[in-house]
Amino acid sequence: MRIGIDLGGTKIEGIVLDEAGTIPFRERRSTPKGDYDGTIAAIADIVEAADHFAGHSCTVGIGMPGAISPATGLVKNANSTWLNARRLGPDLEARLRRPVRLANDANCFALSEASDGAAAGRRVVFGVIIGTGCGGGVVVNGAVLTGPNAIAGEWGHNPLPWPEDDERPGPPCYCGKHGCLETFISGTGLAADYAAKERGTAPVDAATIVARAASGDAVARGALDRYSHRLARGLATIINVLDPDAIVLGGGMSNVGELYQTVPRLLPAFVFSDRVDTVLVAPKHGDSSGVRGAAWLWSVEEAAVFARKAEIA
Repeated sequence: MRIGIDLGGTKIEGIVLDEAGTIPFRERRSTPKGDYDGTIAAIADIVEAADHFAGHSCTVGIGMPGAISPATGLVKNANSTWLNARRLGPDLEARLRRPVRLANDANCFALSEASDGAAAGRRVVFGVIIGTGCGGGVVVNGAVLTGPNAIAGEWGHNPLPWPEDDERPGPPCYCGKHGCLETFISGTGLAADYAAKERGTAPVDAATIVARAASGDAVARGALDRYSHRLARGLATIINVLDPDAIVLGGGMSNVGELYQTVPRLLPAFVFSDRVDTVLVAPKHGDSSGVRGAAWLWSVEEAAVFARKAEIA
């Protein structure tokens, strides 16, 4: 059995993933926002409960915001800012008394869907997170591609491709630039675009906008159509560079069913090819993909070896 931890900005989720790929144990608790030591303690409590359920010490994989800098070994680029510039890996290993594998949460999502999810059997998979923010992960031949800068798949902080006049310079992004893809194609970006057109009303979330578009609201329909066009332009650049076999959507916007018909129809106008064979699919494991992918950072064989050593010790 393997333990997976999804370290989110609002919740920490832990699971036990068994050899059959089922989840017999799951625990969630609120993330201690702004409290690094509290975050370490919360993860340790979940791991202890998971070990108790499994009956032995288990391998631990953790999906996290941001990445571990290859230059310093410290967390970088995490929107859970209290993690940045911290020795998260060594601190967790000292607390849990075992090796820990960490990966970006979008990488974990992509690994889950490439391992036994919607893109199982595909050689090159790009996993997309489009929710509050925008992230991405790359899996090649069943392994996460990290890169020498630990930023492979970070498409959300590239500029919106082929911008129209009213899309320049674009909204400000928390990274310090303007016009990042994240500001347009996250659920937050959709809500901001709708609010800019529907002046004088209370802010609404992406799910409400999608529902209003389906009921015939012209402003909501316009916002969702612009969103689809921007998403297609963003994904076209990924296809032009990476040429993946499959793209799997995750995050809240992955639940918008029409995207799987609309976006593929728009892609050929931007992809540098005579046709587009990359498939766009919904996640098989839904909200559980990230935490499952964290557990998948260890193979079944590695987990078995670890458990035997723990029993001997």
